[in-house]
Amino acid sequence: MAYEQVFQQAFIYLIAAVIAVLLGKRLALGSVLGYLIIGAAIGPWGLHFIGHEGHGVTHFAEFGVVVMLFLIGLELHPAMLWKMRRPVLGLGSMQVIVSAAAIAGLAIAFGLAIKPAIAIGLILAMSSTAIVLQTLNEKGLLRTAAGQNAFAVLLFQDIAVIPIMALLPLLGMGKSSAETEAASQSWMAGFPGWAQAILVIGAVVFIILAGRIAMRPMFHAISKTRNREAFTGAALLLVIGVALLMTKVGLSPALGAFVAGVVLAGSEYRHEIESDLEPIKGLLLGLFFLGVGAGIDFGYISEHLGIVLGSAVGLIVIKGLVLFALSKFRNSTGSSLIFSSSLATGGEFAFVLITLALSANVFDPETGRAVVAVVALSMATTPLLILGAEKWVSRETTSKASDREPDVSDEGNPVIICGFGRFGHAVGRLLRNRGFGCTVLDHDSDQVDLLRQLGIPVFYGDASRPELLTTAGAANAKILVIALRDAETTVKIIENAHRHHPHLKIYLRAHSRIEAYEYLSAGEERIYRDTLDSSLRLSVDVLRDLGLPLAAAQRAAEIFREGDEAAVREMAAHRHDRDEHISAGRDAIRSLDELMRKDLEAQSRESA
Repeated sequence: MAYEQVFQQAFIYLIAAVIAVLLGKRLALGSVLGYLIIGAAIGPWGLHFIGHEGHGVTHFAEFGVVVMLFLIGLELHPAMLWKMRRPVLGLGSMQVIVSAAAIAGLAIAFGLAIKPAIAIGLILAMSSTAIVLQTLNEKGLLRTAAGQNAFAVLLFQDIAVIPIMALLPLLGMGKSSAETEAASQSWMAGFPGWAQAILVIGAVVFIILAGRIAMRPMFHAISKTRNREAFTGAALLLVIGVALLMTKVGLSPALGAFVAGVVLAGSEYRHEIESDLEPIKGLLLGLFFLGVGAGIDFGYISEHLGIVLGSAVGLIVIKGLVLFALSKFRNSTGSSLIFSSSLATGGEFAFVLITLALSANVFDPETGRAVVAVVALSMATTPLLILGAEKWVSRETTSKASDREPDVSDEGNPVIICGFGRFGHAVGRLLRNRGFGCTVLDHDSDQVDLLRQLGIPVFYGDASRPELLTTAGAANAKILVIALRDAETTVKIIENAHRHHPHLKIYLRAHSRIEAYEYLSAGEERIYRDTLDSSLRLSVDVLRDLGLPLAAAQRAAEIFREGDEAAVREMAAHRHDRDEHISAGRDAIRSLDELMRKDLEAQSRESA
């Protein structure tokens, strides 16, 4: 019967995870918000598919946060981490101190005693490492300035949890039985302060030395066995071992795992470790987010709706303003907005700190329930805040670009180029170097400003507007080159050119075969796909290194090009019928293979 219950719970969690991902992607909200919504729906205050036993699963799934920080550490070389020391120590410390002080001050203003107010300030200064990093990564924002600053602050918060945990009992009525029991399980129990400090430093040094001296030979020996399961087991063993060691010396296991990841960042086995642990991390984090959603106490929230909602909004506003002000010194408004919206809510470490504060009698259980509700509710809004900030920044950027007046003029050039990125740039420079003037239009205002600073004449304007082509001299030009990435805009320009300037010969850049189909349907034939030329050039060089003469390699590439171009035109006619399209694709592959085989036989006869 016990096995049946386990399988039933596993089935519920897994189907909830699948639905959460599909919901998040379908609504373009990200998987994290999907997990939180579905977790709340199946939890004790929803459909009751999972009850309070889900808290145990959530604690187990917190290991996903440890694995996530280990994998993040693998991406950061020590030199890169050293470059981040200023945002980690400067921005991170200021965020925790100023946020905690502001929240504590507001709590005191509402009548709370000084010690409980300080404790709540420190607790609510923490943000959600798991939700923030996962959401930023999904949105492609983790590598931006806002994402790197958010990561730096979260890293400092993980470090700051240690002194906060030591401070909270001092704000209460003395050590509780729970604290005493936890302390007795630590290796540092009974040691004086100086000895505990040595143990902590020794543990970190041990991780660094073990990573540099022992881990690489171990992974090297395991890789020789060519046993994928053993490699995955060794990677898990490393992360779990580091987490246990950090727990025993009173440090954050996530912080220890991050240090271990940084140590192994330069290892030749880094990518294999990442690929082995990534699915485990994703599954555990999914369970963790489901547990957070299920753990939101909607009963308490509904009974104290005004207090909880007001407190949650107040937390987001206060932390958001503090974070925005700290970031604005060095970053743009858009970057500061994304950064502040990412960290303005509570975090998972708050639940640990609240439990510790309750056990130390820092504040009463009713206050503890209120703080838990505020943290959980605010955490659930984190993906929405990031999404909203991203949309606002994107809209403002687009609005500013659209407000700029076009400055196009007719220079009497025979060629007009629409789009001057990496593709159009090469075309324009080559033509100009051979004495053919080009009028260049680009709708990316930042790109236009940068190119002008480099001394390259570029006009700002949206070529999809019919009047701009005319203003640029399309009536007297001979050739129109469209080198844009956006297929929809390209089609508009083609239609306008056909309608108002039918004499123009149009040359098109296509990012994919699908785009090539669209341009063929629009009646164009001069289509150049992004990767075809570069892939054929690479193939020629490889064939030469394999011993094929240059002329034979180039001939093979040219035959392949002609056959592939013919296949694109044949398949374009069937692109709206999936079965016919696949059939045409198979015929095209067979025809091209046969053509290449006949050419090879012909070359063999010639050489004989």
